[in-house]
Amino acid sequence: AVYGYSGSGYAGYFQGRVRITGNLSKGSGSFKIDHPLDPENKFLQHSFVESPDMMNIYNGNVTLDENGRATVRVPDYFEALNRDFRYQLTAIGAPGPNLYIAEKISDNRFKIAGGKPGMEISWQVTGIRHDPYAVANRIAVEEVKPAEECGYYLHPKAYGFTEEKGIETVRNPRPSPQIRKLAKK
Repeated sequence: AVYGYSGSGYAGYFQGRVRITGNLSKGSGSFKIDHPLDPENKFLQHSFVESPDMMNIYNGNVTLDENGRATVRVPDYFEALNRDFRYQLTAIGAPGPNLYIAEKISDNRFKIAGGKPGMEISWQVTGIRHDPYAVANRIAVEEVKPAEECGYYLHPKAYGFTEEKGIETVRNPRPSPQIRKLAKK
C-alpha cells in the first residue's frame, strides 16, 4: 500500500498514466487543463458527473429521414456492458413535441420517430454497468462508519473542524507536536 498525507498540498503527484484495477474512492473529482482560450494565463476545471450507480453515458446527434424517423447505432459492446437504459431526446432548431423512442435498444440500436423529415435530434442514453466486474463489485451507496471512525470526518474542515477530527487521525496517527519537538532534539 502507498500512503501519502499533506494538510495543504498534494499528498501524491503523478505525471503520466496511472492505472487502478480496483475501486477508486475519492471526495471529489475533476479535470484540470490549460484553458483553451488563454492557455498561458488560466486553467480550466470541470467536475465529474457521478451517480450512485455504475452509470455510463452515451450521446450524439442524428438527422431524421423522410419519414421523420432515425435508427441510432450504439457500440457493439453496449448491451454486453449495460442494462436499465434511460433515453433523452431533444429536437434542435424547431419544437419536436411528438418525438419518441419507437424501439428500445436491441441488437445495439434504437429507433426514434415522431419528428419532421430532416430534423436534427440530440439523443442521450444511459445504462447501468452489468459486466462481470461491475456485478461483483457494486459500491455501497451508504455505509455505516466503523466504530473507531465514528465522530471523525473524511473532510473535517468542510464541517468546521480541524484536522484532529479527520478520519486519517484515527487510521494513521501522526506524532503529537510534543513528540515532534523531542524528535528534532
